[in-house]
Amino acid sequence: MECFAESADIQKVKYPVNLRLSAVFMVLLLSLPALSGGAYYVQYKEQYYKLYHLHYIQYPDDTMENIYWLEKALKADFANPLYALALIEDKTQWEKYRYLFMMHINLKLIEQYLYLGNKWNKRNAYFYNAPWKEQNLESLKTAETCYKTALYYWKDAKEWADKALDKRFRFINLERVQNWEDEAGRIADGTLNYEKIIGRELDLLEKVRQKFQAMDENTY
Repeated sequence: MECFAESADIQKVKYPVNLRLSAVFMVLLLSLPALSGGAYYVQYKEQYYKLYHLHYIQYPDDTMENIYWLEKALKADFANPLYALALIEDKTQWEKYRYLFMMHINLKLIEQYLYLGNKWNKRNAYFYNAPWKEQNLESLKTAETCYKTALYYWKDAKEWADKALDKRFRFINLERVQNWEDEAGRIADGTLNYEKIIGRELDLLEKVRQKFQAMDENTY
């Protein structure tokens, strides 16, 4: 599974020459329900993020689709601040918004990889599973890869949260993305700690794996 390697700097935004015409064009573009092919041109982080969505019943293919859009959002450029998901009135707000956005995308990727890992994980190794020992071990290996990938994104999420909570932003609160502000606060005070959650999952997975590995022809 592909992992996103964080660049040293946030991507710079390319401001259009004619902001007024660009604004009209973007509004028209985003308001189109669909082109003949059922899609519109996607270029910026905010657009890719809007393609991410939760499913009532989330199958592995749904999760992989979400991971694809979220990873595309990580790598794309930010849209002009005029089209940000928060109200941006100055460069300082714009800077904090970008840090929060990157943190939030990494948190969503963690959630998706945990969903995916849970689809492959085995909570117990029952004696009657012995005939499928190798298949279960392979499934556990896939789940482990998903959990470790989620742990990778957690490191990035913490770094972006730290930047968003810099003292320069102490009096700035982006109300339209209040949930992102809350996520950064929970990371800072430790009430949101995916490292601990993922660590528990990996510990349990290893115990189940050892039970499967101990199975032989006499188990069932």
